[in-house]
Amino acid sequence: MDQQRSFETYVRQRGQALYRIAYLLTGDHHHAQDLVQQALLKVVGRWRRLAADGDPDPYVRRVLYTEHVGRWRRSKRTVSESGPIHREPVAADGADDLVAALAVREALATLAPRQRAVIVLRYFEDLTEAQTAEVLGIRVGTVKSQARDALARLRDLAPYLIDDRDPDREVLR
Repeated sequence: MDQQRSFETYVRQRGQALYRIAYLLTGDHHHAQDLVQQALLKVVGRWRRLAADGDPDPYVRRVLYTEHVGRWRRSKRTVSESGPIHREPVAADGADDLVAALAVREALATLAPRQRAVIVLRYFEDLTEAQTAEVLGIRVGTVKSQARDALARLRDLAPYLIDDRDPDREVLR
């Protein structure tokens, strides 16, 4: 299979997953689409080597993360230091998955980019601490401390994500 076809196949197979990562990082559909496109533009130039290595996902995740942080730094956006976000506990009806998804999106928006990336990679992409450290180019200890701090912030700002009445319904642990 030639390199162009190989790349196109990868994008078709992994495009939705890449978009989901980008959306969780940015919290905005349009920014997520732009982020994925920028990342894929950077990846396509190295595709021959990446395809030969066998698993391009770690490299692509790294590009997504660095592009996202680069945008954040260029825009000099600051993290909101507002108080807790007040919401009712997630209801246990048929709409609770949608409510939980929206609540997670809103809560993730309160995190700094590195914390957000750690949470996305560890808990949404289900990477190990070592894999997350490798993707982000940081130490495992930094992954642990960023995850701890991010989860503490999420618990403080979005306690509605944790339903004390039903531990199995907890969205963030």
